[in-house]
Amino acid sequence: MQLPSNFEALIKEANALDLYKKLILQLNKDFLLANVDLGFHEETLPSSLKLLLHETVYKLIQEKFTEYLNLLYIIDVSESEVKALNGDDILKLSEDVSFLILKREWQKVWFKNKYS
Repeated sequence: MQLPSNFEALIKEANALDLYKKLILQLNKDFLLANVDLGFHEETLPSSLKLLLHETVYKLIQEKFTEYLNLLYIIDVSESEVKALNGDDILKLSEDVSFLILKREWQKVWFKNKYS
């Protein structure tokens, strides 16, 4: 599996495989498991998804760091990828982590679709 290198490529691939709604459902499932109050409607536009996810991750880093770490654990975001990010600018960091979250969720959806 070749992972997308940016948000636009990820959304394009999800739409091409008709898996965008499943990506939303997977996000909702994992955010609920992590006890983070964020649920996306299945019809959420990709631009809104990106903005809301970025905003939520930013707030978690700033205000609820333990919940942020728990979310990354529940979603199973690669620790080495998170550590490789530059943490000097929290706004940029939260954007990068948001993409890592989406990328990991996309892996889950893609594998479930391919092998079930």
